[in-house]
Amino acid sequence: MKTFFIAFLSFVVVTFVSGASSGESLTAPKLTNNPSLDVITTNKRPLLSIFNASGGTGKRTYIFQIDTVPDFDSESLIEYKDIPETNEYITEKQIEKKDALSPLGKTRYYWRARAVDEAGNKGPWGQTRFFLDTASDDAFMNLLRIPVKEVTVSSGQNPKNIMDLDDPGQSTFWLSSPPGDPLQWIVFNFGKTEKVSRIWMLSAPSGKNGWLKNFVWQWSNDNRIWTDIPDATVQNNDTFRNIIEIKPVSARYFRLLIKGWYGYAPQINTIILYSAEIPEVPEPPDGDYVLIIGNQMNGFTFSELAEFVEGLGLNLRTLTVPHYEVSLDMLNKLKNKPVAIILSGNNANYQNLPMFEYNGVFEIIRQSQIPILGICCGHQLACMAYGYTFVRSMGWSDITSLTLDEHKKITTITIKKDLPIFEGIPNPFTVPEVHSWAVSPVSLPEDYEITSESTYIQTIKSKTKFLYGEQFHAEIKIDYNEATPYLVNFLKMALRK
Repeated sequence: MKTFFIAFLSFVVVTFVSGASSGESLTAPKLTNNPSLDVITTNKRPLLSIFNASGGTGKRTYIFQIDTVPDFDSESLIEYKDIPETNEYITEKQIEKKDALSPLGKTRYYWRARAVDEAGNKGPWGQTRFFLDTASDDAFMNLLRIPVKEVTVSSGQNPKNIMDLDDPGQSTFWLSSPPGDPLQWIVFNFGKTEKVSRIWMLSAPSGKNGWLKNFVWQWSNDNRIWTDIPDATVQNNDTFRNIIEIKPVSARYFRLLIKGWYGYAPQINTIILYSAEIPEVPEPPDGDYVLIIGNQMNGFTFSELAEFVEGLGLNLRTLTVPHYEVSLDMLNKLKNKPVAIILSGNNANYQNLPMFEYNGVFEIIRQSQIPILGICCGHQLACMAYGYTFVRSMGWSDITSLTLDEHKKITTITIKKDLPIFEGIPNPFTVPEVHSWAVSPVSLPEDYEITSESTYIQTIKSKTKFLYGEQFHAEIKIDYNEATPYLVNFLKMALRK
């Protein structure tokens, strides 16, 4: 679903300037949409999306450049000119077929964008970088999150925030006490010996202040004698997100020893440690049931999906499984197969999540023949399964409850295709919306078709399998929700399949 943290939304102000320029100097566009810094793209024709520049004379267009070197002067340079603004908030351009990027291994690309106004004035470049690894989302990660019994730190407050996976946007954090010792540390006590294979780290995603610069991971069995872990030393780090791959190390304690950082104190928002294990296959209910995949960071659902499904009077039970434990193999091994699968919503920004945890969801989207419905984030994941950047920020937040609070009219959705899933829904219709990201029509996978839209894509359908997506929340009980039949019809259709 990709929304902002709800408590924060009540005072969010959109500051992006529309395409009607003011005559002021052109600014650099913000390359914090998708792909943003160091994300891993998964399609050799990624969609490049930016937040628009401001200023200039008349309408703006953009120049995009992509290269394998930061100076943008190699033979691999790709350049696109005269790219019009998509709308008042964002501009997007998909890599053309003739320029498809090399899918060989994990490759780093640099890309930059600048605005050009009608008078020919050129603004400053906005620049970032990303990785391309088309195989990185092919299969379930074969990892399990390791539960941590206790976290202790060298200084500072709220070390519990490091392991707080209930935090919707991973916005809370630990910060060491400034000014402090030149060495800071975080100790993870598993309570027993665990074998660690991967570490995922998130630090200060909103800016460079607080990023770790030099650090090393260590292990111990007594919390006194520490040994450096091979391949776990990082020097001159310049990013807020790290994936540390190590040969499996068995220990009761792990320590992050921080030797240098940017700004006045190191900041850690989240750390997750993984073991190379396969999750147990859950015990499904007897009879007809729906498998609900919880896409929140903590593995639960954004809304009360299970209660909604079980309360419809369709004699359906539910089984909820976290996204980081589900896989095609797990689905195939269930003693009793579900009649349908629902992919839940999520209210965190994708660049702040370990996206490899969704690989099992992507497997199911691409290969399962069981009826699938994606809701909000789940709808977006249905497209992300074919390319991480095929979903991007809209540059604004569509929150119907805030729209009503401001006494504004709710935007309606227009049905484009007369399908059984829309039976009982007026055209146009209103729904509860809680999101700021959406599927891009520019890079919609070929197998999908748009079945309804407002100012952006609201529902999709696969042309070849029983798969539907909805950007809104048909399951939310509120008086202006006219789309409840969409979810009910999907389940009835699945039962008849």
